[in-house]
Amino acid sequence: MLIESSASQLVLIDLQAKLMPAMHESSFVLQNALRLAQAARLMRVPITLTEQYPEGLGATVAELSDFAREPLVKTEFSAVDAGLIEVLQEIGTPKASPNLKSVPKHLQKAPENTRTDIVIAGCEAHVCVLQTVMGMLEDFDVFVVTDACSSRTERNRDAAYDRLAAEGASLVTTEMVLFEWLRGSEHAQFKAVQALIK
Repeated sequence: MLIESSASQLVLIDLQAKLMPAMHESSFVLQNALRLAQAARLMRVPITLTEQYPEGLGATVAELSDFAREPLVKTEFSAVDAGLIEVLQEIGTPKASPNLKSVPKHLQKAPENTRTDIVIAGCEAHVCVLQTVMGMLEDFDVFVVTDACSSRTERNRDAAYDRLAAEGASLVTTEMVLFEWLRGSEHAQFKAVQALIK
């Protein structure tokens, strides 16, 4: 299954100022997370940020902090336990039409979440990313962007990918996401997105 931009939401997990220097290949990971956020903005894909204990680990890195509204602050390792699913469902559910007010409440059908492709990146892959993804797999199609995730060690990061793939998450790269969102060179944002990876 290809990732649809119109069905996508981007979740960036704990890309925080005091945490990133300890991450394996941190500058590479941040560069790809920024590309994802820039492309998401161009293609109107909603972005949600999370922050793990910001008092100790700092706020989201400056380059990414303006791409979303207030971050979901958590002390739990899984953002799902901190309310992420509710946030994503609210973002992905269209507002009710004003015409719906004329229909009696008992006949109204609850609108469904139309943004169920969750593209996720962040740190640490074997802790917060893994636990968040595991909590989302029942409700969403989850795509873990492997070149925009990290852990303190390569071994921990890679072990997370093995487990996530076995559990049913799709492992992708930044360029896979961008080109699947575009679908072709005729897309109105093709040149702008292409410029992000040149």
